[in-house]
Amino acid sequence: MQFEIKLGDKKIILEKKNLAVQANGEIIVRLGDTTVLVTTTIGRETEGDFLPLIVDYEERFYAAGKIFGSRFVRREGRPTESAILTARLIDRAIRPLFPEDFTREVQIVITVLSWDGKNDSDVPALIGAMATLLLSGVPLNGCLGTVRIAKLGEEIILNPEYSEREKSNFQVVASGVKDKDGQILINMLDGEGEVEEDVVLELIENTKESISEIIDSLLKNIKNNFNFSDDSMENLNDLDVQEFNEEFKNNFQKRFLEILFSGEENKDRGVKINELSEEFQLKFSEDRRIFALKYFNKKAKEIFKQKVLNDGIRVDGRKFDEIRKLDVSVNCLPKTHGSGFFSRGLTKVLSILTLGAPGDELLLEGMEVVGKKRFLHHYNFPPYSVGEVRPLRGPGRREIGHGALAEKALRPVIPTSEVFPYTIRVVSEIVSSNGSTSMASVCASSLALFDGGVPIRQAVAGISIGLISEESNERISQRNFRILTDIQGPEDHFGDMDLKVAGTKEKMTAVQLDTKIIGLSREMLKQGFEAAKSARMEILDEMEKVISSPRETVSPFAPKISLLKINPEKIGDVIGSKGKTINEIIDQTGVSIDIEEDGTVFITAETEEAIKKASEWIKNITKEAKVGEIFNGKIKKILDFGIFVEIFPGQDALLHISKIPPDKKPLYKHFDVGDLLLVKVINIDSEGKISLDMINKKT
Repeated sequence: MQFEIKLGDKKIILEKKNLAVQANGEIIVRLGDTTVLVTTTIGRETEGDFLPLIVDYEERFYAAGKIFGSRFVRREGRPTESAILTARLIDRAIRPLFPEDFTREVQIVITVLSWDGKNDSDVPALIGAMATLLLSGVPLNGCLGTVRIAKLGEEIILNPEYSEREKSNFQVVASGVKDKDGQILINMLDGEGEVEEDVVLELIENTKESISEIIDSLLKNIKNNFNFSDDSMENLNDLDVQEFNEEFKNNFQKRFLEILFSGEENKDRGVKINELSEEFQLKFSEDRRIFALKYFNKKAKEIFKQKVLNDGIRVDGRKFDEIRKLDVSVNCLPKTHGSGFFSRGLTKVLSILTLGAPGDELLLEGMEVVGKKRFLHHYNFPPYSVGEVRPLRGPGRREIGHGALAEKALRPVIPTSEVFPYTIRVVSEIVSSNGSTSMASVCASSLALFDGGVPIRQAVAGISIGLISEESNERISQRNFRILTDIQGPEDHFGDMDLKVAGTKEKMTAVQLDTKIIGLSREMLKQGFEAAKSARMEILDEMEKVISSPRETVSPFAPKISLLKINPEKIGDVIGSKGKTINEIIDQTGVSIDIEEDGTVFITAETEEAIKKASEWIKNITKEAKVGEIFNGKIKKILDFGIFVEIFPGQDALLHISKIPPDKKPLYKHFDVGDLLLVKVINIDSEGKISLDMINKKT
């Protein structure tokens, strides 16, 4: 089986080669010469009310013709950050397609076999994941299409190459499905750049025709040739739920409503609901408890939606467009280079800025990316932030994903290295969580950057927008719905969408959409964006009351950086043989030195005095003598053919014996190392070697 999907002037080729024959579905997808193998494997049934879906994205260095790894282990190790983010992207798009009651293990593995250096593998991987799910025979609520689109000036480019993406104003990956009327519903977005909201909506609309073509092609060419049996998965609809109905209505419904709609934001609300759920399960025999759990969750969601849609109330009594109470502050810590605190209700984030030397940049070494990264945003989510006890095991996929989203949001306003030569690292500590910590970290980090004197162009803020829609109407475009601004725990858990939008007062800088329903109509998205923009303006106004612009100077605790330019041909002189000269400068002055290929030298130190000393040293090394210049130089070496005189620190010139009077010979009798000698530059050859003449030759 082989077929192709045309997307603009490009085509995606899908081919089933029967390689991974023991997987339930396998396919090879190619865009240009970028090639991925995608497999789907269906495992055992699990007990629980969640989908045990695993998505693994495997980068292979051979795909890019590279040999990486440590000096002693030349092979791939843990997934790179980009691999984790791609895996999350695929997971977020396909998860809403599964029926609520489906609890079999599903693993999708994407292996990048070849990478052409032009086309990203994430879109082919997502299309391949959809194809293998269809091949596996797993029950799904729809078929998915995915494209990347970019705005480059006034031009809109479908599936742009890397070079085009780097120049674009905004680029977004969009996934969608078809509803019963053939309309495309968007179920996943992942975008970054700097444009107005209406431009993003326009880009999304421009993806729909291609998404539709992908869906049609997949359904036309792929037949469910694997006879997957789902008989072992007992569905709630197949059970006699009368007993559940009576028990819940008589003994639990009122208590559930009292807990859920208790008014003020409550940190114990989630705990109490879980306790109530456990109590409900214990009312039934052990073999029916898993179904009791599913029933409870389904009924809880139903009741929640009814109250929001019919009664027009939120769990904490806020208006639909109302943001929780804000608390903003800066300069929270005494010795850090900058800090910002942002609180939105029970969601509280402390962001800390650290400024480092240019040499502190992160070195990137992966299949697709090799280079340096000077702006880093990291996100920590400790268990105490949600009142839990669990081991601390370092950053997981969630932490990496949320940190990367905040980094995307802030990246457009970060100054260039020419303007601000520091390596910039911001860490967001989530000290309390009740909804949208990633967007709160954007706000806190923006404050920390201002506080630390980083000259970012504008402050950036983020907000999370939710959606509640009626489930009785199968046609999503015709559903009654409510947009909720600044969702908290229960609204996220029982709701239908999490739309995260970040930006400045002028433009959007990042967007991420996840849905729990099959997809969103254009009107839902439009209203979500409008609500996000309005909330963002309100938040930025509050932030501005505390600090309205970057401080004029960096923190006194931050290192000092000086920049100077030298002749690139003199770089070797500064470094010296086997690094002798540069190491001597570093040892003697206590600075760190970073030299670019164009002759730009960054000198970093704790004090201005150390920088001045090192700068003068380097200037003297790289200073270029001119014919006719006179120096009172120091004798460094006496040889039979002449004397080497240091005219600049670290730079010697030759006073040939022919230029020394006869009465000054033999040289070792009349001159000593360390003596000062008045000399004049008489020649500089093509290799930069300097010849001297003596002044005052007479005795």
